[in-house]
Order: sequence, then C-alpha cells, then structure tokens
Amino acid sequence: MSIEKKTGPATMAEGMTTAVLCINGEDHALVFPTHHTLLEVLREECGLTGTKHGCELGECGACAVLVDGEPVLSCLQLAAEVQGKTIDTVEGLQRDNELHPLQAAFADLGAAQCGYCTPGILMVADALLKRVPAPTGEQVTEALSGNLCRCTGYNRIVQAVLWAAAMERGDDWRPDETLFEGTALPGADG
Repeated sequence: MSIEKKTGPATMAEGMTTAVLCINGEDHALVFPTHHTLLEVLREECGLTGTKHGCELGECGACAVLVDGEPVLSCLQLAAEVQGKTIDTVEGLQRDNELHPLQAAFADLGAAQCGYCTPGILMVADALLKRVPAPTGEQVTEALSGNLCRCTGYNRIVQAVLWAAAMERGDDWRPDETLFEGTALPGADG
C-alpha cells in the first residue's frame, strides 16, 4: 500500500521549502531546508551577515530583525513562516549612500565597542523610533531590554538612540559633549 504525502505549495522536496522572501524591499526566490530559521536563511542563503548569530536561544537579541515592522528574534523564527511578510535587516537601514541616523549616531558617539550586538540593537531601536518618534530614555531602555551588550554600560547606546530620534525629527538636540570627549582628568587644566 502506498501512502501519498501531502505537500503544500511551498514544499518542493521532502524537507525543502521554496519561498519568495521580501528582504529590505527586494524579493529573494529561495530554496532552503524547511527547518532553517530566518537567521540561517538570511546569513547562509542571502549572504546578509549583518544579522548576528548569538545565543540561538532568543536571549541575547543579536539576531533581531524586523518582520512587518516588528522586532523578531530571527534565531527563533522559521524562515518558511515569513513568506508574504516584509523583512528588514541592518543592511537595509542605510539610505542610498547615506547612513541611517541611528547608524550615524552610534558611530559618532562611539556607542558600539565590539559591535557584535549592534545590528540587533539598531533594528529594535528603528522599530521603536517608527512607533515613538520622541522616546524618553526610559522608553529606549525598555525597548532594548532584550538586547544584551557585554562591552558597554548602555549609556552611550541610549544616548545614541535619543540623538537619532532628534535627528529624525529635525531637532538640534545632542548628547552631552563629555560623551564625545570624555571628562577632564582630575587636576588637569583645560
């Protein structure tokens, strides 16, 4: 007796999925193992390595991307489940040849040290700024609470997000100059 396997329109061969994923505004026709996460497909099939492979447990936030404008931990999201949705990665933040205000603020303020966590933080911050154009420091801290950074004390990260929000709104606000230059050494005359 032969048993016929049911296959949906996205299943090509046993264990493989064909899908068109809209990533950073471009359609990508892909074939990948059905069990692959969005993180694996972005990095291995699309060559978009800005999304970082961190804990694989959904605890560090390094792999955060936006799916339909909402932050998603790509290490926990099956790629086969996001067909028909828009996916935004850190590579899509840049506007033509100009850095996104978040990228510029992080670079200018030195908000990243090793930088491994930065792509996930940028994506979560981007979602926040689209939802709340003038966030408070507390709102930024809350939004980024799922993003772990082992190198910084988060102060410059929060200040960079606030600065980027100000830039997006056209405000002249800047973080305190000591964040750019540091404080004077005790006893040093300036």
